[in-house]
Amino acid sequence: MSYRHADLLKRLLPPESLDANGPRISVELEAEGAALDRALQSARQLADEMDPDSTSALLPDWERVYGLPDACLEGAAQSKDQRRASLVAKVVGMGGQSRPYFISMAATLGYPGAEIAELRPATCNDNCNAALYSEEWRIAWRLDLPQDSAVFIANCNSACDDPLQSWGNRALECLLRRYKPADTTLHFAYGV
Repeated sequence: MSYRHADLLKRLLPPESLDANGPRISVELEAEGAALDRALQSARQLADEMDPDSTSALLPDWERVYGLPDACLEGAAQSKDQRRASLVAKVVGMGGQSRPYFISMAATLGYPGAEIAELRPATCNDNCNAALYSEEWRIAWRLDLPQDSAVFIANCNSACDDPLQSWGNRALECLLRRYKPADTTLHFAYGV
């Protein structure tokens, strides 16, 4: 329901003693009503700014409090909506160290369909074609990323000092290495 405070103020006047439509009192009530309208609008905006999902003017303050933008995403241009989404993810994020957590993190960063392979040492019961990993590989795991969009292969248009092939996603690798279990080693495989 929309209303103007000037109209409400006129209704509060005693009907017998003051004429609510008098020229001088109308001007006074319009001015006071406009001030109250602005105060109400400001309060509504402040309520929006208190929610990280709808903040706009206070977004830089929210980011400062939550340590954003993330150092792993430094240099990446983000729209206001992307910045707000990062803030909401940081505020409501629970974290975790499960397979689904890391797979969903990869999906959020543009790699849906990622899979995790746990590497284990080779034993005499393994198939002859099985990879030969030593005992140190017991604490290693690999994130297999199905998209090869992070793979660059040189061609005849490449510069002379370009590598013949390179791959990787700095932001993805930085974030996953930050949140992986501390006693493990994480490897990435692109285009698997």
